Amino acid sequence: MIVLIGVSLLIFAIARVIPGDPARIALGPNATAEAVAVLRDKLHLNDSFLEQYGYFVVDLLRGDLGLSLYTNRPVMADIAQFLPATLELVIVSGLMMVAIGLPLGILSARHRGSWIDHTVRLVTLLGVSAPAFVWAVVLMLAFSYFIQIFPIAGRISDSCTVQTVTGFLLIDTLIAGNFKALGNAVWHIILPAFALALSGIGQAARLVRSNMVETYDKPFIEMAQAYGFPERRIARRYAFRPSLIPSLTIIGLDFAAMLGSAFLVEAVYAWPGLSRYGVAVILRKDLNAIVGTVLVISAMFLIVNLIVDLLVSIINPRIRLSQRAS
Repeated sequence: MIVLIGVSLLIFAIARVIPGDPARIALGPNATAEAVAVLRDKLHLNDSFLEQYGYFVVDLLRGDLGLSLYTNRPVMADIAQFLPATLELVIVSGLMMVAIGLPLGILSARHRGSWIDHTVRLVTLLGVSAPAFVWAVVLMLAFSYFIQIFPIAGRISDSCTVQTVTGFLLIDTLIAGNFKALGNAVWHIILPAFALALSGIGQAARLVRSNMVETYDKPFIEMAQAYGFPERRIARRYAFRPSLIPSLTIIGLDFAAMLGSAFLVEAVYAWPGLSRYGVAVILRKDLNAIVGTVLVISAMFLIVNLIVDLLVSIINPRIRLSQRAS
């Protein structure tokens, strides 16, 4: 809660020092001075900073983030519409990061020093070295323009009709039993999700590989090898789990960071998500929408960190036992 209060104060202040008059930008250059003055008074822009923040806090406690000057709708309604698309993209990207990055790290550590290790390290280095939007453009050109395997933009084809229940297309199509639309939605999300996940895949693989190589030098690994345990069992059961503990925190931070970096991928693939909406309202200096978007992303970031801390305490018996003792 304290973190969210601090974030709200910071973004509230930053949003108000961005050059430009929000009322003038909203009404356009042809609006009269009287109309601009009326809108400024309605938005409390003529009041002091503390008075403006006080109005914001009072409205926030009522569950009201104000009216968006960009869409002319309540900010809460905009967030409810755009957030599921971004969360769906980020969750699929996170699953890809774990499902691909961790096995690559284990494979590289098991065959450390071999050509497999060098190949995996080279591939993961390429994933880390370029930002997500670069991979988004490269993948779009390769698999949507030249080879034309995946769709080029959007969440689902116009020919597919889906009744919105949760806002998550993969879930809504599954609830409706519309497997044709489900397949279409999956086909649309693969490329942008993979582009967003590539950096995290490389980071996860390199972290797991580094920690597992260090774990392989521990005495209990040498004892397991001396007893003749299968190499796959040693890697999976005795080397991977201790190595996952320090890696999990960074992987969790990478997952949370996707919420902020998704806007570039969303812009490339015309993905109607919250991150893309956030960039649009920043360019139009839509104060209410800016603060609301940043607060939601910050809250998601805190929730992910909390989940990571819980997972670390479950995986690490020393933390779990120390909590019970206290």
